[in-house]
Amino acid sequence: MPIATRELQKDEFPLAEAVWEHYRGQKSDPFADRIFGSFVDGRLGGVARCKRHTDGMEVDGVFVLEEYRGMGLARLAVQALVDTCGGEVLFMHSTLVLVGFYSTFGFVPIPEGALPVTIRERLIFCLGEMEGCNARPMRRDPVVSGR
Repeated sequence: MPIATRELQKDEFPLAEAVWEHYRGQKSDPFADRIFGSFVDGRLGGVARCKRHTDGMEVDGVFVLEEYRGMGLARLAVQALVDTCGGEVLFMHSTLVLVGFYSTFGFVPIPEGALPVTIRERLIFCLGEMEGCNARPMRRDPVVSGR
């Protein structure tokens, strides 16, 4: 099966929302989001989103439909996101089990207080105990190539 990974156009955001119906019913924001998708035989099977907040860039919405799991679609979508958005500092809330996965893209665990306020507030219900909510804040700095 041919796999293609690319950034979605704004008129394709409903395709991502259809995938996210299986993942907390996420909605897209055409003014703040860049969404990357992995397509299998022309059907969107996995997505990753980079969301611009007033005080930082957040990676979230990484999800692969069950019938496409095990094909590396999440890795492809996150790599496309990092390749495109990685010129800026990226923040995320990783589930504890996926910290190692995101580390392969250069994300490192950080203290909760090191998150920009608007990104930290998305998990305010954890009351300062993100690990108890199965979440670990992470940060990825832009890679600076030496000359």
